[in-house]
Amino acid sequence: MSILKSLTFTVSPQQVARNPKLLRRQKLVDRLQDQLQLAKDSSYAPMVRRWKRTEDGVRSPVDIQKQVRPWWRADGTGNLVLVLRSGLKTLELEKGKPAVVVGSQDKLGAVLEILIAAAKAGELDAALEATANLGEKSIPKRRAA
Repeated sequence: MSILKSLTFTVSPQQVARNPKLLRRQKLVDRLQDQLQLAKDSSYAPMVRRWKRTEDGVRSPVDIQKQVRPWWRADGTGNLVLVLRSGLKTLELEKGKPAVVVGSQDKLGAVLEILIAAAKAGELDAALEATANLGEKSIPKRRAA
């Protein structure tokens, strides 16, 4: 019993309520960090664990590569243009301008780091909120039978 007397005991803390705004922000930061890794290494493919059923019906964990597609493209003048996404929706950072002009490939990492810092600071929350509200409005509600 003398071993347990060396510990300090307390009540269990309450589980923190999930904040949807913070969850969307963290998901965007994670996706931007994936884009940054892809910009540094074009063969970047992180491993994720999924549960699959084997032939005998037993579920077992399997590591598979997650496909990360680049969010940047070259425009007609040869400049890279970066489009931020939240799920399947494009984030509009300025009214009518959903893309960020990067310039060249070597500037892409710096632009992504700026966007990660802006997302962590909450500067992209308004754009995230706009895409979250779009999804709710576009789904028609069922009528009671």
